[in-house]
Amino acid sequence: MSAPHEKIGNSDLCSALPSSAPLSLFDDWLSEANASEPHDADAMALATATPDGRPSVRMVLLKEHGPDGFVFYTNSQSRKGIEIAANPHAALLFHWKSLGRQVRIEGRLSEVTPGEADAYFRSRARVSQLGSAASDQSRPLPERQTYLQRVEALAVRYPTGDIPRPAHWTGYRLAPRAIEFWLDRPNRLHDRRRFTRADDGGWLSTLLYP
Repeated sequence: MSAPHEKIGNSDLCSALPSSAPLSLFDDWLSEANASEPHDADAMALATATPDGRPSVRMVLLKEHGPDGFVFYTNSQSRKGIEIAANPHAALLFHWKSLGRQVRIEGRLSEVTPGEADAYFRSRARVSQLGSAASDQSRPLPERQTYLQRVEALAVRYPTGDIPRPAHWTGYRLAPRAIEFWLDRPNRLHDRRRFTRADDGGWLSTLLYP
């Protein structure tokens, strides 16, 4: 016997996603996620690729966002840093399960200024500064003790105050060319809208089939 027909209510007939101001909508969603997600509402998947299109993805933390873009920090000599240097086009994904929402962002990455990198590095906990400065991120590690010994050696070398920021530890800003919002709706009749940057700097938008 076939399943009973599911009627679509009047509230389902219109999109719940506004057709303008995607950056303001992102601000609202992130604020709500900060109140509802149990851990790291600012966590995002970062997808990069080699020049010949071989992709890789990992989780990073959003540290700043605004009209100019979305900022995260990392080691520029890591796998993602090497891929960004060779191919600066990247994508971000936020998934807030508690809210039934996703945001996908695509654009080009550029490095933050040394002053911005210095300021954020100084804002980190001392142990985080030590861990970043001691790490050859993404490269082979003979044994964990080797890394911990390097952390300890730096702590002895700099017993007080901030740890100097390594030149290869920096940040990247993704300037969005496209932003897509996905909203969970009953019966898998989800709501989905994509914004693309227009030549004049504004935004064009369209609904997408879920």
